[in-house]
Amino acid sequence: MLIESRPATDPEVDALVAAQQRELREADGGLDGQVTVVHDGIRYLVVVDGGRVVACGGVQSLDADTGELKRMYVRPGYRGRGIARQLLSALEELAFQQGHSVLCLETGSYLPAAIGLYTSCGYRPIPVYGEYVDNPYSVCFAKRLPVAA
Repeated sequence: MLIESRPATDPEVDALVAAQQRELREADGGLDGQVTVVHDGIRYLVVVDGGRVVACGGVQSLDADTGELKRMYVRPGYRGRGIARQLLSALEELAFQQGHSVLCLETGSYLPAAIGLYTSCGYRPIPVYGEYVDNPYSVCFAKRLPVAA
C-alpha cells in the first residue's frame, strides 16, 4: 500500500469524490440542507493498493494556522483494514508541513463510523463553523497537531 499526492484534477481523485458524494446522499436519506460545495486549493493524498486508488482525502487551508480535512473516503471493499487511519495520519502530516497547527473537519451526524474514527484519533467536538453553520446535520471536530521537536 502506497500513499501519494495527487492533483485535485486527477481523474481517480474525481471518481472517488463522486463516489463519496453518492454514498453520502444515500446515507443522509435526502435530508434538507445538504449541499456539496466544491473547493479550490485542496491538496489530495490517495492510497494505492495493487495499482488501484482505493482511498482519498485532502487538506484545505482555512487560515495560516488552520487546515480543514476534506473528502475523506475509502472504497467500501477496502474498509476495516486500517486504511482510513493511515490516510488520516498522512493528512495530518501534510497539514503540519503546510504550517498548520490545527486540523478541523466537518462530518454528518448520521455517520457514526466517521465520528468514531475521528474521535478515536484525537479529534474533539467544536462548534459548527463556516459554510456548515446552517446545516442541522453537520458536526465539527478539531485536533491540535503535534509541535515539531
